[in-house]
Amino acid sequence: MEYLSASFLLPLVILCVSLALIFRNYRYRSISPKLPLGRKGWPIIGETLEYAMASKSGNPDKFTTDRMSKYSPDVFRTSLLGENFAVFCGPSGNKFLFSSENKYVSAWWPRSVRETLHFPSDYSRKGERLDFLNEFLKPEALQDYIPIMDSMAKEHLHSDWSPYKEVKVFPLSKKHTFGLACRLFLNIEDPEHVTRLENPFNLLTEGIISLPLNLPGTAFNRAVKAGEVIHEEVLAIIRQRKMELLENKGSAQVDLLSRMLLVTDENGGGIEEEKETAARITGLFIASRDTTSAAITFVLNYLAEFPHVYDEILKEQMQIAKSKGSDELLNWDDIRKMKYSWNVVRETMRLTPPCQGAYREVTTDFTYAGFTIPKGWKTFSTVNSTHKNPKYFPDPEKFDPWRFEGKGPEPYTYLPFGGGPRMCSGKEYARLQILTFIHNAVIKFKFKKVNPSEKISYGLTPIPENGLPLLLDPPEN
Repeated sequence: MEYLSASFLLPLVILCVSLALIFRNYRYRSISPKLPLGRKGWPIIGETLEYAMASKSGNPDKFTTDRMSKYSPDVFRTSLLGENFAVFCGPSGNKFLFSSENKYVSAWWPRSVRETLHFPSDYSRKGERLDFLNEFLKPEALQDYIPIMDSMAKEHLHSDWSPYKEVKVFPLSKKHTFGLACRLFLNIEDPEHVTRLENPFNLLTEGIISLPLNLPGTAFNRAVKAGEVIHEEVLAIIRQRKMELLENKGSAQVDLLSRMLLVTDENGGGIEEEKETAARITGLFIASRDTTSAAITFVLNYLAEFPHVYDEILKEQMQIAKSKGSDELLNWDDIRKMKYSWNVVRETMRLTPPCQGAYREVTTDFTYAGFTIPKGWKTFSTVNSTHKNPKYFPDPEKFDPWRFEGKGPEPYTYLPFGGGPRMCSGKEYARLQILTFIHNAVIKFKFKKVNPSEKISYGLTPIPENGLPLLLDPPEN
């Protein structure tokens, strides 16, 4: 009898345990969050290679549009750069994400950016107190720098363009934008010093957005080494400038670094503040050099491709030039007259955006479009879901600057500078820099593409395969 009881007891225990497990799993599934649809891809690397391949082929929007079609037009899941990502799409997704700053999301940068630029661990939080940066970059303050931008554009075109019949626009535009940043950010004008500072930036930008595998020969490894060189160079400049300020030798300087140091010293600046300042300066150099030079490059690309657009922009710029004295530099009123020229720049940034989107980190679980986005995930707002969408931009592949007349695009459909509380603070700086350069370039040259079918790949910015070689001729005034 005891044997029979035991023989029945064991199956009964197994049955009870099985039912408990089934119930627990069912209950877990019923209360587990509904994550966005998508795929994680390979372990660690996720879908990074797929995204990189689409970018290198010149079609990064395909990565986004394919997944919007397959999973959801609102938000989909992927894994990039070793992180879980929720990619927000369309105007509603852009609006939600950009208006959720410090509520559901906060500023975040990939590990590759943080390590190559030597970000302090609390960089984003500490950086919020440097509100003076917006003061330095607001239109009223930047008006004083328009003559400097104008004179440096004239000098650059005279020395690096005029002696030649053919030039490569992309590397030359980077040289110009970097030199201007050195002048306005650090008050550096010596050409040898500018070149010494710029050389490692080329390696840095190649690996700043990459899978953070610090192995010999990888783009990330080269970027880390270049970042160390830049960091030490900028730290040396900071310490020298601090000595000058203490001795009142630099009290008259109005460059960005001097203003940063005066603010941090008021807050008890020390070695950590120096490192934070160096990281911030380096980041500003990349933003002002690479994205702005990409915009300049592709404006000239479209001016060479569409002669009627060139003729219209030349007409506007010649009217401004003829209103000036022979040695008179551009001013704020001149910039305000460049309405068609700015529409050309805007259309350029719609078709070939200098930046593909913005990163954020989820700070608390939230629900969007019926999906739960967990705390700790990263988000990405992508320009590719709207910039070429015929719903928001009719005939989206057509280059048409006039589409920006009147009310212009619907809110949150056009995002070359982001949106919301953290819209790019350098927007006006970029606008003035691009327009002063375009003014001088179009009244001096007419452009013809050497290779009309030159391919474009995407890294940190769009990159013409051969640097966009152009033939230069005098304009037909």
